[in-house]
Amino acid sequence: MRDNRPPYWRQRRVVEALGSGRSGGADGPPLITAARRAPRPPRRFTAHLGFEADGPEQARDLAVAYAEALSLLRPELALGAAALSPADAWHRAERLFCGAPGPDGERCADVAGHPGFHHAAGPGGLGWGEGDG
Repeated sequence: MRDNRPPYWRQRRVVEALGSGRSGGADGPPLITAARRAPRPPRRFTAHLGFEADGPEQARDLAVAYAEALSLLRPELALGAAALSPADAWHRAERLFCGAPGPDGERCADVAGHPGFHHAAGPGGLGWGEGDG
């Protein structure tokens, strides 16, 4: 290897030798520019909220209430992705909301295992499914 300096310095020497300044100026744009990276797509994260309850039924009711309240405060939260698990067993998480896909691309916003029709989020949301059967 002839030159142990980093490649940045070698590129700078080439640009200066060709007469193109760093700012472009009268000579035109620089011949060598910094590499452009594509921006990373947004990633999903999970917030784990710990709370105490007397039993699994009460914990489920509290978790649904917390998730619905948070979704009112922050509409960008994915309400359908909310899950409940014991504090020491995250691998046993259960979905809190149904999430069944509807005919127009919406998702059911009712609690998991609900009887009857599926309902879209919001007042007067679209209902679909098999009904009370």
